Amino acid sequence: MTAMAPAATDALHIPCPECQTVVRVPHERLGEHPKCPRCKAAILGGQVLTLEEASFATQVGRSDLPVLVDFWAPWCGPCRMMAPVLERAAAEWATHVRVGKVNTDEQPALGSRFGIRSIPTLILFQGGREAGRQSGAVDSATLRRWVEATLARR
Repeated sequence: MTAMAPAATDALHIPCPECQTVVRVPHERLGEHPKCPRCKAAILGGQVLTLEEASFATQVGRSDLPVLVDFWAPWCGPCRMMAPVLERAAAEWATHVRVGKVNTDEQPALGSRFGIRSIPTLILFQGGREAGRQSGAVDSATLRRWVEATLARR
């Protein structure tokens, strides 16, 4: 997914998924599995981030990488169908796009803040701002096309 790669700069600022420390990662070292200097967690481990009120601003607002956020709930069948699609996307796009999930039952303030009316709803953030929104479950190919098209418009 090279079309999603950030512009070449000296370094990108990427929040640690564990301790929320914003880590400066040289662009040319993104594929080298960088680790957080504070807690030693993998910065770009290819995992889906669990986002909560406390971590959302850092993970979405301070990341130089785009962040795809799934607003979901555990009782929602289509949301559960999206889980493996998002896990694959997180692994495949680890150095280009971060993937996170907000459980709207546990984080109602975040759901309200973004006007979530139906789940699953995917919001793609770039530079801390909403770049695009997609409601309903989608397959991997559709998700990829939507993310690429949304980022190409920015």
